Amino acid sequence: MTVPGVRLARYGGLAGALLLAVAGYLGGALPGATTTRVWHSGDGPLTVALWLLGTAAMVAAWWSLRDGAPSARWAYVTAGLWTLPLLFTAPLGSRDVYSYACQGWIYADGGDPYATGVAAAGCPWAEAVAPIWRDTPAPYGPFFVLLAALAVLLGGGLVGTVVLLRALAVAGLLLVAYCLPGLARAAGMPTRRVTWLVLACPLVGVHLVAGAHNDAVMLGLLLLGLLLLVRRPVAPGGSTGPGLVVPGGSAEPGLVARHGLVARHGLVARGGLVTAVGLLVGAGVLLGLAVSVKATAVVVLPFAALLAVGGRLTVPALLRDGGTLAGGVLSGLVASSLLSGLGLGWLGGLGRSGDTEQWTSPPTAVGMVVDYAGELVGRQPGAVPVARAVGLLLLAGLLVLLWWRTWSALRDRDGSAESDRTRLALLGAGLALALTVALAPVFHPWYATWPLVLLAVAAARTAWFVVPGAVAAFLALPDGTNLARLVKAPGAVAMTVLVVVVVIWGLPRLPRPPILRRPPPG
Repeated sequence: MTVPGVRLARYGGLAGALLLAVAGYLGGALPGATTTRVWHSGDGPLTVALWLLGTAAMVAAWWSLRDGAPSARWAYVTAGLWTLPLLFTAPLGSRDVYSYACQGWIYADGGDPYATGVAAAGCPWAEAVAPIWRDTPAPYGPFFVLLAALAVLLGGGLVGTVVLLRALAVAGLLLVAYCLPGLARAAGMPTRRVTWLVLACPLVGVHLVAGAHNDAVMLGLLLLGLLLLVRRPVAPGGSTGPGLVVPGGSAEPGLVARHGLVARHGLVARGGLVTAVGLLVGAGVLLGLAVSVKATAVVVLPFAALLAVGGRLTVPALLRDGGTLAGGVLSGLVASSLLSGLGLGWLGGLGRSGDTEQWTSPPTAVGMVVDYAGELVGRQPGAVPVARAVGLLLLAGLLVLLWWRTWSALRDRDGSAESDRTRLALLGAGLALALTVALAPVFHPWYATWPLVLLAVAAARTAWFVVPGAVAAFLALPDGTNLARLVKAPGAVAMTVLVVVVVIWGLPRLPRPPILRRPPPG
């Protein structure tokens, strides 16, 4: 792209972010506006117009550089500029931050957020929570409940709590920004493309920053754990090399003889070698904490185990290194459960996340269409729960198949470049998150950020996952109104047709092993 085009992308996106911030002030997810939709207010038409224009400007700018920004530094600066206006506006796109605040309040007050809804617990801010979530238990892990309770204790009120919860989300996003270059280099992908696709995505600024979603914390912990895996020394029994190269020094073959380790991606400590086992456990703890924020992260763990294996990929090596990683994951989960005193009660709240029916979830859309057809012949509706159950069973089967294909492809590439192996494992993890988003009972726009962060690192082509992210950016209004509800029946039919097309196109390709394309130059 030419220099004027690059400048237009930067400042066009910034103008879009400013429009969204103004729309947030006029009609964002403010505490008192829970029953009246944004367009019914005095500034409603102006708010909606600013929101749609701002979203279109940010999406267009993001799309125009989908093949890569001029440099990683340029991408960081531009994404930072776009984020600034969104830091100082009302919560945007949903009211979930008020649910976080009330769940933290319940725990800080000595209650159990997994046993009762926020209204029954007497949270003073329950009226700010979306009505559908006031009587449901928390579906988030104990580590995030601890963080939310800390925000409540330090915030001193609703505004202070929301500010601190947004600060937590920004901290998670900063972790993501820190990890992206290392993961991109390990996978042999251009950092200028990876950083742009993730950090400049409108969903990140609107939902993870302004909306303060805990997905940012989950993703930050997840990427940091994966970064430790790709940078760790190879475990004992893995491949060997001529010696460890210390920056500014010479090779030290003696260290190899004493520790049975070789450097991987240049990770060496001057005062001594950080053992592979220690880093495996540390990575596992971070991944366990990610799961203890949001259970979605669990689908990445089998692929993280593949990354954990040093040297040749064999069953004994997988059991050894993957088992060590699993020990760290369990340590993170157990520690957060014991520290909070809440145990595993949060697992019960996961089933309530599907209380809403939206056609943006493919299984739900199929169930809705079946119910519509059944009503024409006098049958009672009841297909949505069945379709969702089928979707979850299909997800489980596809995840197993995806892992097996990834394992087979990695074994076929024993002896190939380390970046190829790393990229293929990360691609498997990104596809696992994409399948989870596609087959989950519900879909919210910010869910699209889960696969985005890994597919940006590992996928050679971008359009197939950038397009859904661009479309998802238009699904919610600033006050949290879901536009999909306005076209419920047509949307369900359209999504069902899309599902049929994908199935017809995808089934013949399932038997084929994964193909690792070469990354674009740069």
